[in-house]
Amino acid sequence: MSFSALAILGVHYVLVSILCIYGAHRIYHSLAARRLIGKLKGLEDAALPALSEYPYVTVQIPLYNEKFVVARIIDCVARLEYPKDKLHIQVLDDSTDESIEIVAERVAHYKHLGFDIDHVRRDNRIGYKAGALADAMDDVKGDLIAIFDADFMPNADFLLKSIPFFKDKNIGLVQSRWTYLNSRKNTLTRLQAIMLDAHFGVEQVTRYGKGVFFNFNGTAGVWRKETIIDAGGWKADTLTEDTDLSYRAQMRGWQFVYRPEIGCPSEIPESMRAFKVQQHRWAKGTIEVMKKILTTIWASEIALKNKIEATLHLTANLTYLFMFIDSLFFLLPTVHIRQQMDPNLLIWLDIPIFAFASLSHAYFFLSGQKRLYGKVLDKLFIMPALLATSIGLGVNNGRAVIEALIGYKTGFERTPKTGGRADKVALKHSYKTHSELSATLLELSLAFLYSGFLVWAISRSYWVVIPFLLLFAAGFFYTSLSSLKEVLDDRKTSKRDRSTAIPEPLKSSPYSVGPKIDTVVKPIVME
Repeated sequence: MSFSALAILGVHYVLVSILCIYGAHRIYHSLAARRLIGKLKGLEDAALPALSEYPYVTVQIPLYNEKFVVARIIDCVARLEYPKDKLHIQVLDDSTDESIEIVAERVAHYKHLGFDIDHVRRDNRIGYKAGALADAMDDVKGDLIAIFDADFMPNADFLLKSIPFFKDKNIGLVQSRWTYLNSRKNTLTRLQAIMLDAHFGVEQVTRYGKGVFFNFNGTAGVWRKETIIDAGGWKADTLTEDTDLSYRAQMRGWQFVYRPEIGCPSEIPESMRAFKVQQHRWAKGTIEVMKKILTTIWASEIALKNKIEATLHLTANLTYLFMFIDSLFFLLPTVHIRQQMDPNLLIWLDIPIFAFASLSHAYFFLSGQKRLYGKVLDKLFIMPALLATSIGLGVNNGRAVIEALIGYKTGFERTPKTGGRADKVALKHSYKTHSELSATLLELSLAFLYSGFLVWAISRSYWVVIPFLLLFAAGFFYTSLSSLKEVLDDRKTSKRDRSTAIPEPLKSSPYSVGPKIDTVVKPIVME
């Protein structure tokens, strides 16, 4: 065998070995979550810690141009079952559109009903969400701070279920689980719901249950104000300020609580471009946090298990880059080289590679369904589509990783919310997502390229690689054609009426909760 052939094989197996490590990590999480079911169920069934008094709570709603959902979230917060004299609401409004008037109307309405609610406006949008949260800290009245993004709908008992855990003075955060208002909207929302369920039903469960660091998810959680201050406050030097603050706080010794039984309804992106915007921000932000604090984590005196888990967590998005490089430059040459050798020589490597690099992700996603809903059979048929979609994100998320690694800064691009609106004309012309046409065309080119690889592999009877090529071709076709369809729809819509008139705020969504009359406080059971 030539040196070049050995080099190709060597690079390929190094890359897939790295991918296998992350796959094995997902299997570990899945198995650990299964073992923790009994332990966490016991915690869920246990009585909440007794409260001798209700602590003062500030609820923050950071938002930017959310006219379709802003009335809904303010109404939901006003419906929280908590004493009015212990509740302070801050609407952190950086909007530049009609959202401003809607917020002003809702705030005036609830002030009239006796709520302590503020409409907080800034002269600029410096620091984006993190900047708004940091600027508002001086005016926070509560000892505890609950944060909800505009597309969330906290249940009325959210605070009653979350606040009692702060009886323990070492607790700095209580994080709830996301649930979904629109998971059945289309194929994409169904796929996203399964992805998120795996995170909240497996990853967060395992990290909390095993006592290692886990991150605040940016919303639907309650912070102790002292924790934020002690950890250095909100910082805008990464796109995932939530993950950054989470690690800094836990390194300071604060403990976090994850409560999967406290669900908070939310909205999933309904378009491919909106989904890509969200995924790009999360992937890039996590790598930025990795660059910022990973060396500090390893230099600290925290437990080794926390260092290992933090490393695997913060570096996980690098796998998009490794997968892309290997599949594009090394996979087919490796198959061709191996056909010139004894076909059985490396077969003992193929089975674990397939299991850890591919089947591990399917097992991870199915484990989330099993953990949260007790069944998986109805999700088996969608697993190939889910794996293909994850692969199809390779260009989008790989670009995000490269941008983070080279230090290329981009703004915080919001993920548009529809609020359940069916008026597509209004939606498309109200909040357009940034379209990376070059990236979409690259995805489409890769779809055709992998289709060509597939035909070539079939013609050479390279059966072992065909399932992988099918997933790659299907994934890139799905992400690229979905994005292009949305671009074409936009162009068609531009020729029609661009009216964006908004109905009355409380009727703007089928999820609107209606006007607030008064707050009823349910007593917390004392034991």
